[in-house]
Amino acid sequence: MTTKLIIGPTPEDPALSTEVEGIDHTGTAVATDVITERPLTLFLNAQEIVTMMTIGDHPGLLAAGYLANQNMLSREDVITAIEHDEDLDVVVVRTERETNYEEKLKKKVRTSGCAQGTVFGDVIDTFEKIRLGTGAKLRTSWLYALTREINTQPSLYLKAGAIHGCVLCKADKPLVYMEDVGRHNAVDKVAGWMMLNNVDPGDKIFYTTGRLTSEMVIKTVMMGIPILVSRSGFTAWGVELARQAGLTLIGRARGKRFVALSGAERIVFDSDPEAEAEEDAKHNRKASRDD
Repeated sequence: MTTKLIIGPTPEDPALSTEVEGIDHTGTAVATDVITERPLTLFLNAQEIVTMMTIGDHPGLLAAGYLANQNMLSREDVITAIEHDEDLDVVVVRTERETNYEEKLKKKVRTSGCAQGTVFGDVIDTFEKIRLGTGAKLRTSWLYALTREINTQPSLYLKAGAIHGCVLCKADKPLVYMEDVGRHNAVDKVAGWMMLNNVDPGDKIFYTTGRLTSEMVIKTVMMGIPILVSRSGFTAWGVELARQAGLTLIGRARGKRFVALSGAERIVFDSDPEAEAEEDAKHNRKASRDD
């Protein structure tokens, strides 16, 4: 039995995927589900900030999380409204504070994130000042339970592939599971939910299906979450940044296996790996294709 999430994937939503006809390797007619992708233009008050390619769900959370992770909004900011116009593919975040980021918008750094992720130069400056607290722990029994639970949740990832998932967890329980065509969008949706609900990040675990790149590390640290886990692998700069900020970085977490390249002091080995089952072969094949 899977855990009831606060917010979870909605793979049966007809707006998020569509069936397309084609042929397979034998020339036989087939129909397959493919992910929907659409533009969403974000405004902060009267200023256009960015146009994102997204599956289109939770536009308000995506907008708030993007602005928070790009250091344009802080927890002290008062959001007076988030307005989404579905016909125009526009979302507007309005705040009490007057904002003007014209100069900031000239200093984008293109990241390795799929769907063209970006990080602004001053975000990296802020990141370099952050050192995560050391109080949080990760029990291996929690890690094994989380990977089993997340892998069995109904999701667009299992239905159609070509999508990334990010999950906010506490101990061995997944809380909020977001998906999108770009992993940076999925993490921003989680960040938006945390910001709008004033969630304490200090005891949370962040799980992603995507690679552990510099962008994923920066966003996780900016959110204040001390532990980042992925079923996929690492980049060298991602590891370097994780060690700099004191982030526990765990990759290749599949079945009973994982590798920690930063923050191993938070890990409590309270479970026998040999008692854990290997990951389902069907899921492993899909992951290998889509990572």
